[in-house]
Amino acid sequence: MSEFDTNLDAVTASTMEETDKKCPSCGGVMDFDPATGGLSCPYCGHTEEIPVNGEEPLSAEEIALEKADKVENCDWGAAKKTIICNACGAESVYDALEIASVCPFCGSNQVMEAADQNTMAPGGVVPFQVTDQKASDLFKAWIKRKWFCPKLAKESAKAKHFKGIYLPYWTFDAKTSSTYRGEFGRDKVRKTAGGEERVETSWYPVKGTHYENFDDELICASANHNLSMLQGLEPYRTAENKAYKPEYIAGFAAERYSLGVSNAWELTKDSMRFKLKQNIERDIRREHNADRVRNLKIDTLFQDMTYKYLLLPVWISSYKYKEKVYQFMVNGQTGKVSGKTPLSVPKVVISIIGVILIIALIMWMSR
Repeated sequence: MSEFDTNLDAVTASTMEETDKKCPSCGGVMDFDPATGGLSCPYCGHTEEIPVNGEEPLSAEEIALEKADKVENCDWGAAKKTIICNACGAESVYDALEIASVCPFCGSNQVMEAADQNTMAPGGVVPFQVTDQKASDLFKAWIKRKWFCPKLAKESAKAKHFKGIYLPYWTFDAKTSSTYRGEFGRDKVRKTAGGEERVETSWYPVKGTHYENFDDELICASANHNLSMLQGLEPYRTAENKAYKPEYIAGFAAERYSLGVSNAWELTKDSMRFKLKQNIERDIRREHNADRVRNLKIDTLFQDMTYKYLLLPVWISSYKYKEKVYQFMVNGQTGKVSGKTPLSVPKVVISIIGVILIIALIMWMSR
């Protein structure tokens, strides 16, 4: 059997002592506080800075892709692990990919070892900077701007309890050099004998070389969440990441990666190639005053590839409208909102009719 096959017997995992820190004023468990960037007691408000060792790196280090180990996917299936709370002794069972949670019995933080024999530990974390209250305010402003959302939904939408979670991401850097060949076209409008206008395109061969560097190309390493919704939260300011310390995720949930670095790099190369094609087409149009590009063949060489493994902050919540639940997310660093909303059919119909009328008016005026 594979080392990642389902394991129905939960294994015991240990938690990090740094994250079960008691408040010196009242004895409560201290959490990471997005407002201060340090640890805070939710009971009495006492705050402390997170200690930084001067010999430790300040942010995640770039790792050469060719030196990557533990590169495979980690499909843990239904594997579980048992956590024994250091504060109250209660046992809790978690999914094997979870690396942070809160004891359901006493509220104590439970940040587990971030790596094991099969996986690597995060190199860095982008800490939460947006509080749950701020996330709620941003959601209300976001849904008010949704034109096709029914008015009643906007007025009644109230976010349920926010869940703060750190999701695993890979970032990749690469230098690329691409050789390309294809054709560009210039359009000319000619009138036929019948007086109708016709667009004729003259095509010319083109070839060249394109150089482009990519920095911190993101790809989510979790398969547990809506990918398009997560992409709607981007970009993150990943350059502001801090070297991983368990204190940064105290009081929040966190996931370990399931998509390995090797497969993630293949997906990222596809994304880079798509962007290269767009940028090369843009350059050809600009350089040759062209209207069109076709039959573009591109050969790309990737060099100096490096990667980082980061944990990025996301607030997850939902709201209910007409017995249906709509999920949304808030970027825990920038506050950008991404999600789904109900559609107002009358508004959609009115908009379509309006567009048709405008097009008809333009055609009538151009006669």
